[in-house]
Amino acid sequence: MRLNEMIIQARKAKGFTQEELATLTKVNLRTIQRLEGGESKPRAYTLKAIEKALDFQRPAANNPDDTAHFLQLFCISCFSYLLIPYVHFLIPNYLLNKNKEQNPEIRRFAKKVIRTQICWVVATMLVFLSVMFINFLERYYFHTNDYISYLIPFFGMYALNLLLILNSMSKARTLAVQMP
Repeated sequence: MRLNEMIIQARKAKGFTQEELATLTKVNLRTIQRLEGGESKPRAYTLKAIEKALDFQRPAANNPDDTAHFLQLFCISCFSYLLIPYVHFLIPNYLLNKNKEQNPEIRRFAKKVIRTQICWVVATMLVFLSVMFINFLERYYFHTNDYISYLIPFFGMYALNLLLILNSMSKARTLAVQMP
């Protein structure tokens, strides 16, 4: 059942006219008419007001547009590694928990992306520790002043994560298209 049909059904079950629903929600009558006619999609504020006035919840099955939007936002949130590199995976994790995505395939995909980001953090730390260890050996055991710059692994690991995120975005687009 489409959203506009659910609104009509819930409104009629409560015994409200379109005018009464418009008054209760503090939304223009024409907006209610457009929503029920399927001519437009409601804004979040409008949808919440209608849900509250009619005492109804949308079913857990998400609209494909909502799923595609969630997946896009989720993948873009992984770019927070540019600002907070070692705990950035908390942002996509927060989005996943806040969204309460019901589709198990979408949840599996999102959790895999979060695990990939955690692995990237661990790998980045191991690369930095390896460079530090090699520099230590060069200085104290081989008595050379040839050091590996930390910028090389830094930019290498950041470029790797960029590729990982772009790959995830590509898979997310494919997944969103495949959703019923």
